[in-house]
Formats: sequence, C-alpha cells, structure tokens
Amino acid sequence: MAKTILEFEKPIAELEEKLVEMRKVSDSLHIEPEIKIIEEKVNELKESIYKNLTRWQRVQLARHPDRPYTLDYIYLMTRYFIELHGDRGVKDDKAIVGGFAQLGDQKVMIIGHQKGRDTKSNVFRNFGMPNPEGYRKALRLMKLAEKFNKPIITMIDTPGAYPGIEAEERGQAEAIARNLFEMSKLKVPVIVVIIGEGASGGALGIGVGDRILMLENCWYSVISPESCSSILWRSWDYKEQAAEALKLTAPDLLTVKVIDRIIPEPLGGAHKNHQEMADTLKAVLLEELKPLQKIKPDKLIEQRVEKFSQMGKVIE
Repeated sequence: MAKTILEFEKPIAELEEKLVEMRKVSDSLHIEPEIKIIEEKVNELKESIYKNLTRWQRVQLARHPDRPYTLDYIYLMTRYFIELHGDRGVKDDKAIVGGFAQLGDQKVMIIGHQKGRDTKSNVFRNFGMPNPEGYRKALRLMKLAEKFNKPIITMIDTPGAYPGIEAEERGQAEAIARNLFEMSKLKVPVIVVIIGEGASGGALGIGVGDRILMLENCWYSVISPESCSSILWRSWDYKEQAAEALKLTAPDLLTVKVIDRIIPEPLGGAHKNHQEMADTLKAVLLEELKPLQKIKPDKLIEQRVEKFSQMGKVIE
C-alpha cells in the first residue's frame, strides 16, 4: 500500500528519502557525519511543521487514512472484547461498533464510529456514516452498560450521520435526538473521546458525556469546512478560510469549554505510532474514570446536564 503523504509533509518526506539513500551507501562512503546532520534537520523540520499546523492541516491529519480507528484502539488498549450487534429492530449498522471489554482492571462498554481502510471496507462501514439503527444500537448498548453498572466510553470519528433518503425514512433525526436525551441521564460515567473527525449530529449522537476528551489533531464542529465553504461561498475552494472561521480544533474548543482535555499525539499524528497513541489514551481514560466512579448517580447526572447547559452561553 502506498504511503499517504500530505502536501505540507512533502519537505519532510524528501529529506527522509534522502536519508534512506545515504544510509544504503554509508558503509562504503563513510558519510556518518553527513547522515547525522540530515537526521537533525529532519527532526527540526518535523518540530517546526507539526507544532505550527493550521486548522485546515489538522483537519487533513484527522482524516489521514492510516490513522487508528475505534477497533484499532479497542484491540490495542483492551482485553476480552466482545462485540455486540444489532438494534433489535432493523439491522446491524457496521458504521458503529461496540461491546464490553476490559481496560486495565476496569470492565467498560466501548462504542464508536468505524471507518474502513480501502474502498471495499469503506463501503462495508458506510464510510463511518451511521444510519438510525447505528444510533439505536449504540443506545441499546449504553442501556446494557447502565444495567450492569459499567462505565461507557464512546469514540467519535465520523464525517456525519448518513444523509440518505432511507435513513430519513427510518428516523435519523429522532434517533440522534433520542440518544442526546437518554445519554444525558445515564446513571453510569460516560467519557467521550474525539479520535478523528467529529462532524455535526453524526458525532453528537454518541457525544454526551461527563468528560469530553479530544486527540490533538482532530476536529469537532457543527459542519465540515467544505460544506461551510459551499454554503457561504458557493464553492469548496474556501475550505481553508472556513476551517479558520469555524475554530474547530482541540485548542479552540478547550478555550470555549466544549471539550475538557486535549490528549497529545505522537509527533506527526496518531497514525505515526498506533501503539504509542493507544497507550497514551488508555492511561488518560483510566485516570479520568477513577474520580467519576466515586460520584453518586444523581449527582453525576446533575453535573452532566449542567455541563452541557453552560455551553453556548454568552456574557456581554
């Protein structure tokens, strides 16, 4: 499979390619000092580029095809994962996966959007865009977790809920609205993690929790930059300006208290080292779960409702 290189990563890729060529002939030409200089330049360039990304560049990283998805995190972070299927009404929506698993010494319910890695798997997963039955499956699993008093972890990574006619016929808006209502009053701790794209109601359908965490190179917004650009400028050509205006990155959202914590990624993005990213996320989740489990259910619900009620308030 060809390696995906984003436009702003090309200077790094060129230097790394040069490094590979130099290492091949290093024994015969004795150019170790030159190799060391190039290595230092690569590291400096990486630091410079990845620490100063624009909002649009972070959107691109969030969509990187090699980025770990929900099932990747589940298999890297947990043990004894048992996937549960179906909404008991229509079908099993492959765009949302979930089930019980053991995270450290803690049994949890993990639910998240799931994309594919190639055309065939993306069609199978509907490109990570759930139908109503996906949200109803998610809610069924949340209620099951509540019944057995197990914490819930949701992972958001979707370009949006599926906008097809059949989805609307089966009650897409109602399914998402029902999840918002029911998640707000779950009696167990709920931690939400944005691991990639967080677009519109498709993200919010599993996005109500006690703690909202966000990986460093993700985006979370009511609309994608492209769609925003097409509405305001009648063209996708202004997507970069739209991304700046939407303020959809983790630092932006932490400032306005839409999220509670930013989780650092390996230099270059989560796709550079899946295991390192999974280890970091696991440690953060276990840390966040401890204090939440000490809160009584009624107080937990009260704090959750208050948290979301405060969002969007403006003081003039």
